[in-house]
Amino acid sequence: MKSRDAVTRLKRFEVDEKRRKVAEIESMIGEFNNMATDLDRQVDVEQERAGVTDVNHYAYPTFAKAALQRRDNLATSVAGLEAKLAAAKGELDEAAEELRKIELLQERDADRVRAEDPASGFAVMGVQRAAG
Repeated sequence: MKSRDAVTRLKRFEVDEKRRKVAEIESMIGEFNNMATDLDRQVDVEQERAGVTDVNHYAYPTFAKAALQRRDNLATSVAGLEAKLAAAKGELDEAAEELRKIELLQERDADRVRAEDPASGFAVMGVQRAAG
């Protein structure tokens, strides 16, 4: 049983690590989306200041072009992170399922031990055996 306890601890650690990885990727996606929104605002301000909204116009602000490029790069990064997020969630689900199975096995083993030793079952419930 000791080895199963070690396996359970290891699997819990693995599930926690995968959960942290999912949270980290979700956080990065949120940050990138916020940065992209910020860049959109900056582009709007720059276009309004310059009075030119056509990207192909010769007087279109260079800063706005660069900001649009950065925004597009962020969108590409978000798409890649979303793919990684889906994979990480799949790994988390698998690890959580494995942990659940291990915990069920531990419960079954504990039930079997209690069934084999009725005295321990009474002790667990707080009932003392009568001396006979």
